[in-house]
Amino acid sequence: MELLSSLVVEAAKQACSSLFSSVTIVTKLHGNVNLLRQETERLRNLKIKINEQLESDQKQGRVPTVQVKEWLREVQDTEIKVDLLDRKLATNNSCLRGFCPNFYRRYKLSRRAKKMLQDVLKVIDSVVLPAGVSMDSPAKGVETLPAPSIINQKAASDTLNQVLDLLEDSRIASIGIWGMGGVGKTTLVKNLNNSLESSTNPFDVVVWVTVSRDLDLRRLQLEIAERLNLQLRAGESTERRAVRLFERLKKEKKVLLILDDVWEKVDLDDVGIPQGDAHKGCKIILTTRFLDVCREMKTNKQIKVEVLDEEESWRLFCENAGQVTKLEDIEPIAKAVSRECCGLPLAITTVGKAMREKNKIELWRNALSELQKSAPYIKGIEKEVFLPLKWSYDSLQGKNTKLCFLYCSLFPEDFSVKVSELIQYWVAEGLIDEQSMEESKNKGIALTEYLKDCCMLECGAYEGTVKMHDVIRDVAIWIGFSGIEDTKFMVQSGMGLRELPLQEEIWRSFKRVSLINNKITRLPDQFLECSQVSTLFLQGNPLKERIPEGFFIGLQNLTVLNLSATHIRSLPLSVSSLVNLRALFLGDCHSLEELPSCAGLKKLEVLDLRFAHIKDLPQGMEELCNLKHLNLSYTHHLETIGTGIISSLYSLEELDMSSSAYRWGELEERKKATLPEFGSLRRLAFLSIRVDNIDLIAQESVINWLKDLKRFCICIGPTSYDASYLPSSYVEKRVILEDVDLLGRRVEELLKHAKSLVLKRCKGISEISELSIRSMMELKSLTVMGCDGITNLVRGEDVVGELSSLEELNLYHMQNLEGVWEGMVPDGDNLRNIKKIKVHECPRLKSLISYALLQQLENLREIEVTFCYSMEEVIAAKAVNEYALPRLQSISLVNLPKLRSICSWVLAWPSLRQIEVCECPRLHKLPLGSHNARTISQIKGDRLWWKELQWGDVDTHNTFQPLFEEYTPDEEEDIWTSRFT
Repeated sequence: MELLSSLVVEAAKQACSSLFSSVTIVTKLHGNVNLLRQETERLRNLKIKINEQLESDQKQGRVPTVQVKEWLREVQDTEIKVDLLDRKLATNNSCLRGFCPNFYRRYKLSRRAKKMLQDVLKVIDSVVLPAGVSMDSPAKGVETLPAPSIINQKAASDTLNQVLDLLEDSRIASIGIWGMGGVGKTTLVKNLNNSLESSTNPFDVVVWVTVSRDLDLRRLQLEIAERLNLQLRAGESTERRAVRLFERLKKEKKVLLILDDVWEKVDLDDVGIPQGDAHKGCKIILTTRFLDVCREMKTNKQIKVEVLDEEESWRLFCENAGQVTKLEDIEPIAKAVSRECCGLPLAITTVGKAMREKNKIELWRNALSELQKSAPYIKGIEKEVFLPLKWSYDSLQGKNTKLCFLYCSLFPEDFSVKVSELIQYWVAEGLIDEQSMEESKNKGIALTEYLKDCCMLECGAYEGTVKMHDVIRDVAIWIGFSGIEDTKFMVQSGMGLRELPLQEEIWRSFKRVSLINNKITRLPDQFLECSQVSTLFLQGNPLKERIPEGFFIGLQNLTVLNLSATHIRSLPLSVSSLVNLRALFLGDCHSLEELPSCAGLKKLEVLDLRFAHIKDLPQGMEELCNLKHLNLSYTHHLETIGTGIISSLYSLEELDMSSSAYRWGELEERKKATLPEFGSLRRLAFLSIRVDNIDLIAQESVINWLKDLKRFCICIGPTSYDASYLPSSYVEKRVILEDVDLLGRRVEELLKHAKSLVLKRCKGISEISELSIRSMMELKSLTVMGCDGITNLVRGEDVVGELSSLEELNLYHMQNLEGVWEGMVPDGDNLRNIKKIKVHECPRLKSLISYALLQQLENLREIEVTFCYSMEEVIAAKAVNEYALPRLQSISLVNLPKLRSICSWVLAWPSLRQIEVCECPRLHKLPLGSHNARTISQIKGDRLWWKELQWGDVDTHNTFQPLFEEYTPDEEEDIWTSRFT
């Protein structure tokens, strides 16, 4: 009973306590609600302030942070809950004016208000946001740029695809796209930018920025930052901006920056662009007019954008000129107008727009006529074409470099000028510092390469030549004519002029005058006073036999005179009055028989008389103490060079008498110049002569000065010669033995100093080792032609290392040659460095490379065998190391009717790139397998041969089938017409 009583008492106490607590909550309802409303109002004010800040930030391109978005959601949820409680309180207040007898309901409302007050205070406390309320908005992946389409331009589309492939290559971090102004570099990369929007492997962000001529680092940083939605502060230093850009770019996993129109090296660190290991996902493309910019910025790949071909040019021209180009009478003229733009998109679009929908044929004829001038008067040409291209000219380094460039415009349109000739002009005009011919040559070549890298010059049609793009030439003529460099140029080459322009203002104003390849037949008897003219080009005009005596009187400051390829028979005596003349060109004057005294031309440094019909040198030659270069090549009638003339030319550095008829005879023979005279020419660096008697050149006194020359070409034999066709890259020191009986001859000392040796129709030897092969240690090129006494080039095992320097072997017209090397090849470096083997018309040669020889040819890169009618296999080895010929790149086989095999074993061919086969009907199988020759890119031949070719298996056939390319009829004709005669 007591236990029960105690339990009842305890329960009553608990009930009273709970009831007291509940009563307390109920009585504090109004207080809790009031506090809740106060704190809720405070929360709303905070929300308003944050939203105002967000609106301000949004105007600057910023977006709310994740934290602030979450906080605003919590505020919204809390406000909804408070509003719901308010509605319930309103219902409670409407019940008996707030004194609702429902005790339990009041209890629940009071309790909820207290709990909600705690939630509101928690949300208020969480408003502290360390990262702020907003952040930079994420950049859009690709921003589409307005750009002309290149869909119809195959070359541009191919280049675009090439760049896209390179962007996929993890080894390529930077690409330089370069080319002349107006060629379409910007259009190309804009199309590239736009194509990346639909890429299957997209960049997180592609940033495009134009750099421009005047590099402004702060502007560049600002534009990149704006593209990335990164806010830069106005007062920030470029260093601080670079740090912020660096950090921002590193946040992107894959980013591409396209820097358009770069004129000089941009230091990417200064900008804030991460490179290399700092961010391997960051790639860079730049466009520039200058290859040197690509080099200085160390781009991994450089791609040159070329001009359009004729078909693409016409298509682009029609797009701009409109439907009028399809009119029957206008279309042919319109095509000629398009061709005058020479494939340059900037010129094509400018001219096309200027002619758009003009349907009068007279307007088109006038446009064509204007474009054929160097400074055409067509709307937009000067402003939209010439001035932008002049910026490239303005960027050239130094005044003399600019003048050298302008000098190139003196030549006719599409004319390929020899670099060596250009250099002579530049030196004579003082545009290259006066120094030795060799140093001038090196500097001149460096200058032409620089101009090519700046897209101001192009490679010419022949090796060692350059030319100007027609539009670039027009710009150069426009600049030169205006006299921007205080030096005016007048260029009227190839204009069909029949007489010399005699306007006084022309000859008084211009310093350099070009009238090349006109139809001028006569020069005036008395000429104007032309104190300014320093260069006069008259070559290629059909001038009459004699130049009037008074013509040169007014040209006292002339330094360069070119009368080459004219019909003159003589020069007037007044030419000796040109006391400032430094370069005189009379080459290809086939009728020139007589020259006056040149004693007055004491400043003359270059005299070119090649192909002249002269029998002796002019009087006063011994007075030319400054003469450095004398060209007497192809003087087929030259009989006399007086004793002492050569030795008096103590400044002479180069003497070219290739194919001259002059005979260097015995000492003081008939008072003629002799070989020992060269010994007194301490500056002589290059000599090309022919000597009848081998004993003359083999004298010790001759060898003593010959070995000190930097370059020479000595032909020994009884006939005139032309060494220009000889296929050697090593022309620095060449000896040619032609129609010489070598039996018992001692030529060791001569050959010891030669880099290239040519034996042509020589007798008295059956192998070259009979010439004392030990004297050939320095020989790099060996050509043997028509030496029918030779059956094996080298025979025996006693030749150890004597041909270790040989890199090129040419065997032509060897009627009895049966092998290159007979017997074992001794260990050592024999032929270890040989890179090219060419064999032509050796009718008894059945194989080219023996097993013994094969082991030596580890550096061989090229094999060419043509017109060898007994050739059965190229490599005669029954068992070989599959890694033989590891560097072989090219095999060319032409007209080998008995050829059955290149090699009976399948080699690895790790470097092979090309195989050419023509007229080899018995060659039914190539030494290729599906797992070798991975580097090969082309197999060329005729279709029938390819169709009948046998393959080891289907996989091999499928591997190489796509690489086949059929000979065109023109190519086959070239093969046959290129045959040696």
